[in-house]
Amino acid sequence: MRVILTQDVDGLGKKGEMVNVRDGYGRNYLIPRGFAIPATEENVKRIEHLMKQEEKKRERLLRHAEEIKKLLEENVITIYKKAGKDGKLFGSVTQKDISDAIAKALKVNVDKREINLEEPIRSEGMHTVEVILGKGVRATLKIMVEKKE
Repeated sequence: MRVILTQDVDGLGKKGEMVNVRDGYGRNYLIPRGFAIPATEENVKRIEHLMKQEEKKRERLLRHAEEIKKLLEENVITIYKKAGKDGKLFGSVTQKDISDAIAKALKVNVDKREINLEEPIRSEGMHTVEVILGKGVRATLKIMVEKKE
């Protein structure tokens, strides 16, 4: 029996693949549980159409991530924090502070979980931070931490 998988099935295949399975396995397990649909001509066309739409959506998201990467790498984000005479900050610059500064300066929303900050920034000066935008796109962001007057 030929079926089209509607979701990933361990040991069998990925969503959208057409696979051959034993009749009983397909009829009694995969189809009733919604893991697969029969591979009729109509279903094959419908799944192909859905896969094309999904591919277009992935490409659009990738282009958007690349645009954000370019924007982040071209600009330097300045964050003002209270600091002592020796350049040490009172407190620290966290992922949320960086996310808020990006939104304010560049009008781009970057989730704080996408900012890869090994430990909070505790000193003035220039720092580099990696931003993971998804779809394998990573941007290097320059942050200038300055003393708040």
